[in-house]
Amino acid sequence: MTAVDSLWYLADEASQQAEQVHHRLSSRYDDFLAFSRTRSVSRSRFRTVAQRIESNGLPFGAHTLVYRENADLVLVRHSEVGMWVLPGGETDAGEDFRAAARRELGEEAGIEAAYEGLGMLGKIRFTCGDYDTWGVLPIYRARAASAGLEVTDPDGEITEARWFDELPENTRDRSYLQRWRRKYIE
Repeated sequence: MTAVDSLWYLADEASQQAEQVHHRLSSRYDDFLAFSRTRSVSRSRFRTVAQRIESNGLPFGAHTLVYRENADLVLVRHSEVGMWVLPGGETDAGEDFRAAARRELGEEAGIEAAYEGLGMLGKIRFTCGDYDTWGVLPIYRARAASAGLEVTDPDGEITEARWFDELPENTRDRSYLQRWRRKYIE
């Protein structure tokens, strides 16, 4: 009798869920920047990420690209990763992706924004030895309806929110954000 590798099975189920979510989002929206990246992670992190992806297709939740007329973008300082990132996070039970992105924007940056569609759609591949899976990173596009920023993050991970005309060097996915800004708002 052959033992079934449960991590392989989980990774396969997660990839199938990601495929469905990616197809649904890419069919619904037609004007977004697609990108992909690969991360090599530990076995325990791989299991955690694969479980998240299996549940809804997303390893990191939904995020928002908030901009002003002058092309400034909102970034938030994430204490655990030590970088400037887009506001966003995991979905709550029964919450759709855009609603999660909006809720997280309110918690992490404290501003209102008019959502305009999908700004970017990422495919994030995870590897751990011979295992691999992938998940979807939806990033919604929104025009700021207010300018003042206030962090009220209940998780305490976000320490600061700020408008940027020039993105800091320690910005996660900086090159993709610069490319998006050049293409869509400058």
